[in-house]
Amino acid sequence: MIILPAIDMKDGCCVRLQKGEFSTVSQVADGALETARDFEAAGAKWIHMVDLDGARAGVRTNFPHFSEVIGGGGLLVELGAGIKTRDDVDAVAGSGVARLVIGSAAVSHPEVVDYALERYGAGRVAVGIDCLDGRVRTAGWERDSGLSGLELARQMEEKGVKILVFTDIATDGMLSGPSFDQLAVLQKAVKCDIVASGGVTTLDDVKRLRDMGLYGAIIGKAYYAGTIDLAEAIREAGPQQ
Repeated sequence: MIILPAIDMKDGCCVRLQKGEFSTVSQVADGALETARDFEAAGAKWIHMVDLDGARAGVRTNFPHFSEVIGGGGLLVELGAGIKTRDDVDAVAGSGVARLVIGSAAVSHPEVVDYALERYGAGRVAVGIDCLDGRVRTAGWERDSGLSGLELARQMEEKGVKILVFTDIATDGMLSGPSFDQLAVLQKAVKCDIVASGGVTTLDDVKRLRDMGLYGAIIGKAYYAGTIDLAEAIREAGPQQ
């Protein structure tokens, strides 16, 4: 299982939120590049980066920081938030990221997913499924899409999406453990590779997700809060692709 330590960016700062609520924003690290190098030193091969300003306002003010990480180290970068149009897809893919994550646009403009898959291939494209009480939230998690997570997952699988990043918003940033039951239901519903996001708190969480056969797990607040040793988590997860 791949471990993807996370950096969320807002106004050029490395931050974390609780349950996606912008009123809870707090800075957790000094700089993206320095933090990414710490991840690499711990044995990470991937990094999950989120553009919170892009998700909420559609602006790319954090792009210079993403570019630093892409060009400044040996990590494979998975980048999401704010990818809403074909031009956004091309800009992000052209920046050198290994994988882009399409979120809200998968609901509002599903043709953007079609374009990304056709142009860049299923290996470089993931779809983010961000749920609260089983329903997909969009626009920086502020709107109810009207779809269930399973409905969106099945729609994306039919399009040819191979990788889904599933976030239970209720657990994100809460250090309360992942939503194992929801992940298991999703596993049964689709054949896509699934990345678990939200709530990963302890080494036991990592072991349980690994034993479920998930493709990946994102570690965010737990790293910054010190509840999990990243190097140990990577060792327990197994070989990193």
